This record gives sequence, C-alpha cells and structure tokens, in this order.
Amino acid sequence: MKRSGTKVMLRLIGLVKPLTGWMILAILMGLAGHLCASGITVLGGYAVLELLQVRVGIGLAAVFAGVSIFAVLRGLLRYGEQSCNHYIAFKLLALLRDQVFSALRRLCPAKLEGRDRGDLIAVITSDIELLEVFYAHTISPIAIAILFSLISSLYISSFHPLLGGIAVAAYLTVGLLIPLLISKMSGADGMHFRTKSGELSSFVLDSLRGLDQTIQYGAGESRQEQMKEKSNALSLDEARMKRVAGRNLAMTNTIILLFDLVMLCSCALLYQSGEIGFAGVLLPTLALMSSFGPVVALANLGSTLQNTFAAGNRVLDILEETPVVEEIVGREPVQFSKAAAENVSFSYGGQPVLSDISVEIPKNSVIGIVGRSGSGKSTLLKLFMHFWKVQQGRVKISNVNVDVINTDNLRKMEGFVTQQTHLFHDSIRSNLRIAKLDATDEELVEACKKASIHDFILSLPQGYDTPVEELGDSLSGGERQRIGLARAFLHDAPLLLLDEPTSNLDSLNEAVILRSLHNQRKDKTVVLVSHRQSTMRIADTVYSVEDGRMS
Repeated sequence: MKRSGTKVMLRLIGLVKPLTGWMILAILMGLAGHLCASGITVLGGYAVLELLQVRVGIGLAAVFAGVSIFAVLRGLLRYGEQSCNHYIAFKLLALLRDQVFSALRRLCPAKLEGRDRGDLIAVITSDIELLEVFYAHTISPIAIAILFSLISSLYISSFHPLLGGIAVAAYLTVGLLIPLLISKMSGADGMHFRTKSGELSSFVLDSLRGLDQTIQYGAGESRQEQMKEKSNALSLDEARMKRVAGRNLAMTNTIILLFDLVMLCSCALLYQSGEIGFAGVLLPTLALMSSFGPVVALANLGSTLQNTFAAGNRVLDILEETPVVEEIVGREPVQFSKAAAENVSFSYGGQPVLSDISVEIPKNSVIGIVGRSGSGKSTLLKLFMHFWKVQQGRVKISNVNVDVINTDNLRKMEGFVTQQTHLFHDSIRSNLRIAKLDATDEELVEACKKASIHDFILSLPQGYDTPVEELGDSLSGGERQRIGLARAFLHDAPLLLLDEPTSNLDSLNEAVILRSLHNQRKDKTVVLVSHRQSTMRIADTVYSVEDGRMS
C-alpha cells in the first residue's frame, strides 16, 4: 500500500513513545549545541564591535571566555545528542525486527505462500536498517530546527522587526519549502529503488539455492549476466538519485546565499535610514549566516528520506497487513475426541481446490486419504490446522469448529508433518526440540526410534549434537523427512496429520514408519495423506480424492 511521506513519518514517530524521555534529552542537547555553535560566531561579532569601539556592553575578556566555553560545550553536547539518537535508533530497530517477525508469524502460512522470500529478507534486513537514518538523524533534527529557528528569529527581531521577518522567510524556505519541493520532484524514486533492491536480493538468494543446478546445466554465465544486468540497473538508479541529491544541495546553498545577501542589504538600508546602528547591521547578518545548520539538515533530508520512507512503507505493509486467519485466544480449552470435515469447499484465488468434501475421523483410528498430486489432499490438512479459513462447510475438532478453538490449544492437539521438512542451521538436537522445548534426552531418543532415525543419528560424528547445514543440505530428503516425523512423535499430539510422510523413503524405512504408526494407534488418531497405495495398508478407512471431490 502506498502511503504519503507524512503518514509514514507519523506512524514511525509513534513507535518512539516508549523512549520519549531519551528523545527529549536528545532534542535539548542538540538545541543547546547549535546555539553554542551559532553563539561563537555572534560573539565574534561582539568582539569586532568592541575593537571598533562600538560599545555593546560585553568586554573582550568576556567574549573570549564565552567563545571557549561554547566551543567545549558544542563538542560535548553534539556527542551527547548523537549518543541519545543512536541509542533510540538501535533500540527501535530491534523493536521493529521483533514486530515484523511477529507479524510474519501471524501472516504465515496463508499470506506468505508464494511470497518472494528474498524480498522479505530485504525488508527485515536492509529496509529496517535504513530506518536508522530516520530515528537517528530525522526526528530530533526536525524538532531542533524548529526551536532553533524560533530562537534565532526572536534574537534577530530584537534589532528590527523587518530583519526578523527575513529570518523567518529564510528558515521556512530552506527548512520547509525546499524539502517539500525536493520530495515532490523525487516522486516514487525511493520506492522504486527499494523494490528493485528487494528483487536483487531475491535473485541472489534464488541463485545461491539453485547453484548446483546452475552448474549442472552450464547456465552459470547466463545467470551471472542476469545478475550483472540487475546490479547495473540498480547502480544507475542510485547514481541518478545521488545526482538529484547533489543538485538539490546546490539549490539549497544558492538560496541561503541569496537570503544572506538580502539580510545584508536590508541591514544597510535600515542603517542608512538611521533605524538601526552599526551593531544592528553586523550582528543580525552574522546570526543569520551562522544559523542555517539545522534547517540545511532538513533540506538535505528531502532526498535521503525518499529512500527511508520507501523502506518504512514496506515495513509498515507487513506490520499492518491483515492475516487471513486470526489467532484465537480466550476460549475454553478443548479435549480431543474426534475430528471431521463436513461439506467443505475451498478455492485458491478463485480456483476450486476442494468441493463438498466430508471426512469422519474417529478417535484412535488411522484414516487414509489417497489421490494424485494437486487433488486437494494437502489443502484439507491445512484446513484442519486452521492455516486457512474454510470458505464453505465446517472443519471440527471434538464437535467444535476450528474457527473458535484457541490457536495454542489447536496446535497442542495436532501434529503436522509436511512433505518438505525444514531444518534450521543448528544441531539435530535443537532441531528436534522445536517440537518440545523441554524434551528430555530420553524423549528425543524414543521419538527418533519411532521414526527410524536414531541409529543414523548415532552414526554421525557428534551424534545428536551434529550441526545441520543451512536448509538441511547435509542430509538426504529421506533423513530430513524422518527427523520431521520424529518431531511429530516428540510433540505427542493426539491427532497426527501426515502429508506424504514416506514419499522420500525407501520401502524398508516406509515399512518401519508404518509399523510404528500402527503400534501407536491406541494413543493416536492419524490422518495419512499419500499418493502411494502401499502407504494405505495400515489405514482403517481410505478416502479417495480426485479433482477436489471425495469418493
């Protein structure tokens, strides 16, 4: 969703609320620091007046002492301001990453199926990292610029109202009008750049995952050329944005010089007319010349914030996206007694997948669902897991619609094994304990024996502490699948949903797994989905699904 820069800014500022005290401290130190910096120049003007014997009530000794104090304070206050801003930024970036990850959990799996993983990685990493610019170099500078401009305008107005009006016009032009103009001229450049950056990240990730196939079929040069083209296109976009930023800086500096000239000429005319003295010429001019630092920072933000707001917009898209299935809390717990699907119909994007499906799943039974790939078998299991909302009909656990069962309660009652078991870049022991964090070693061993994977694990150099490579590439498909089954056994849910649990197993291991499932039928209710007829030999009842219809 495309949001205006203002909406993105207000939404991001709202996240600062827990750190309001630190933000106020950063603003006050930044304001004091800029006043010290400008004060050094203004005190220099008082020194010149004193040397010219224009009495202004400040002696040279006081001027030099003031300059020394302001110089030291400027350094200390600048350091303090930056420290506060970066503390706020890194705290909030950690908070944002936590919120984005929580949002992805809420959206998964329905909203994330088919989503570009590389683009999501870009959001979590580079997009959130870019927001450091906003929190560390935007919020407090804006507040500092407003307060500093107000104080400077009041000081300059003390010499003559006209001079104060010129100062106000200068600050508004440089700090407000120019950033708005730059933002409008930049248009959607920032969003375009962030989108292209996400696409490149996705392409790189995809290329790394498919490196073996790329080498196998000799497509390396072609893939490399595509990556080069995408990188060059992104570099051209970045170069164009930098040229625009340089042009904007030149325009800002030109306008500042023009206002300095207008201030000097106005002071000269007022001096000639006798409305102000020589001090009224020198001091307001010096005050204006030395006071553009905060508003120049705002002017420069006009181009840099395009990227930042684009990143913020992408982050907010995830945070504000509505899940297909909301997490259910606050309901009475349900004890498993049976499960059923009643006249269930379901479509993906208007494409029918299931049509008027009904299945009875009695307690302690093994129900087989057989059918060719794409017939809707896996979708039915996902509906039992409440990954998707049933569009027509009802899916029930213990005569209660899954739509009203606490999500945590439902997850404890169900164990789900998919065709593709994901293994994390961690030890085998840690990968198993995903299913039960407090599992004992004895429980791990028992679950692995049931899944016919225990002996294999012991044959590894470090046994259960053997590290698994990223995406589980150090293990075969059958080994990963058996670890997935071991997870399900360790989870020890009364209802076990198995989606092609033996598809990557040889006939011997398949027989071992099926025998283990058969032996547990006193304590477990199993729904066994497969396209293999051999897998159905332990089933009490077998349903056949073809083209979304059951027979």
